[in-house]
Amino acid sequence: MKPSFSAGEFSSNGAEARDFCADAACLCGVDEAGRGPLAGPVYAAAVILDPSHPWQGLRDSKTLSAARREALFVEITRHALAWAIARAEVEEIDRLNILEASLLAMERAVRLLPREPGLVLVDGNRFPALPCPTQAVVGGDASVPAISAASILAKVARDRELVRLDRLYPAYGFARHKGYPTAEHLAALQLNGVSPVHRTSFAPVARLLHDSPRA
Repeated sequence: MKPSFSAGEFSSNGAEARDFCADAACLCGVDEAGRGPLAGPVYAAAVILDPSHPWQGLRDSKTLSAARREALFVEITRHALAWAIARAEVEEIDRLNILEASLLAMERAVRLLPREPGLVLVDGNRFPALPCPTQAVVGGDASVPAISAASILAKVARDRELVRLDRLYPAYGFARHKGYPTAEHLAALQLNGVSPVHRTSFAPVARLLHDSPRA
């Protein structure tokens, strides 16, 4: 089954993208978190920053400590003009593929915003079809503050979800590795089998399906 949107492709640098929308209050940054893990949903966030707020320390969430991400999460959700977090479920990832599920989560995040953006900037080289001007920005999570903010919201929200899943499925260590294919996680899969929150379309999980019962 195909998703109800098409993905566009366009690349630009951050300066070109910002020039498209002179009013910073209309610019929305979008990013996802969780494309690589073997388990759990993929998350996306959309953020319109308040240009009057003195934003400091916004950068790619992967370069920040967990404590710093949590602090920035609070600041962003308190002071951004608008923000939204959405996700695509494991079933959607397995049915659509991870790229399409990520684009679906992005689309949902933008549509959840309480105000319509004038321009949406998406990290990477693909973007979902949206009812407003949209551009992809390669490396945008490091060069466009609104995308950096979105990457932080998506990452923190997803990490919190994996901590919750760890309480439901404690044998897998989700709170520590957040579903990524670490040695610990792969060993837990071998020992315990595939859980209901694992992505069965991902090769390391698919290889175990015929050998390990579901937890």
